[in-house]
Amino acid sequence: MTEKFETRMVHAGRAGTKTYGYVNPKLVRGSTVLYPNMATKLALGKRVLEPVELYGICGTETHFALEAAVAEIEGGSHCQVVGSGLAAITTPLLAYLSAGDHVLMPDSVYGPTRHFCATMLKRFGIETSYYDPMIDAAGITALMQPTTKVVFTESPGSHTFEVQDIPALASAAHAHGAKIFMDNTWGIHHFQPFKHGVDVSIQALTKYVGGHSDIILGAVTVNSEADWAWLRKGSLELGQYASPDDCWLALRGLRTLNIRLQAAERSGLQLASWFAARPEVARVLHPAFASCPGHEFFKRDFTGSCGLFGVAFQPHYSAAAIVAMIDSLQLFGIGASWGGYESLVLPTTGTISRSAGTGTFEGHVARFQVGLENIEDLIADLTLGLDVLNRYE
Repeated sequence: MTEKFETRMVHAGRAGTKTYGYVNPKLVRGSTVLYPNMATKLALGKRVLEPVELYGICGTETHFALEAAVAEIEGGSHCQVVGSGLAAITTPLLAYLSAGDHVLMPDSVYGPTRHFCATMLKRFGIETSYYDPMIDAAGITALMQPTTKVVFTESPGSHTFEVQDIPALASAAHAHGAKIFMDNTWGIHHFQPFKHGVDVSIQALTKYVGGHSDIILGAVTVNSEADWAWLRKGSLELGQYASPDDCWLALRGLRTLNIRLQAAERSGLQLASWFAARPEVARVLHPAFASCPGHEFFKRDFTGSCGLFGVAFQPHYSAAAIVAMIDSLQLFGIGASWGGYESLVLPTTGTISRSAGTGTFEGHVARFQVGLENIEDLIADLTLGLDVLNRYE
């Protein structure tokens, strides 16, 4: 029987219904693992690629349960949980790249990813070039160098939500012998990375998996034994580790992930539609809307959306007016994260670096995360906020 997503999220990472014991996986904290004898220690020490408790940093059954569940969501074979979403980006890059290699990054990429490339990767002798996220296969092929080892993707892009043509980029990268890495946090569940040619899928479990804005956690998933070997060994060499307490909370968050994603999609689309009808708005940057770059790829490759999108305001509104509007909102906190139960807003204009000439809009842009509040209350709050915006001018 092929089970649906909501069923799998209830049962993933658990021992099963026909076993003796508590419903939830155990929270296991520990550093030292004891072995009954040296023969056992030597034999188990060779099994670092398996979910075996060898030493605390190699993981506990709490880690292994979450890793199995995330691999289930992503459609991959193996998952490595790490301490943050940023660590889920930096770990596979460091594990796979070597001095002299070249990586291609979308111009719309998450700011800390860009900073990592400009600092640590540069110090290690790894070159980064930035490309227009809307580039096609021929365009990415033209940017390939003999040393290009990774084409990094983030779809949709941070803050401006460009949806990339992942299958085309994957085909071009593989023809060159390069790997495709993808930050798939926005599209969790709604985009199956390995069905579209991705080699390494990255998740900030801090967001929708955690769901309650109280953990920091990341995950890296692959779908081949060869990719698992370098990822797992690289993670251990870097000393990557995630708190078992946070892993346990993420497992708890998984159980309601489906209904929270449904609510986020429903409210996000309602609010984006409301913004699109407002005269103050020049453009809505929601992948499900035709006004968003790459909307055609969203329709082709995604099964749904989440509650995060951008709004570009009419160009005559000043930055100060946008700030006044944001400050007046009562239900939207000013915060950089998303995927939690609470609604958030964050100005985008001037906060993201670009080097390939992309992501420019006539007016100022703000990013909205739609939480679990009543949609009518959120609209009422924003209506008052837009009144402030208009009075400011």
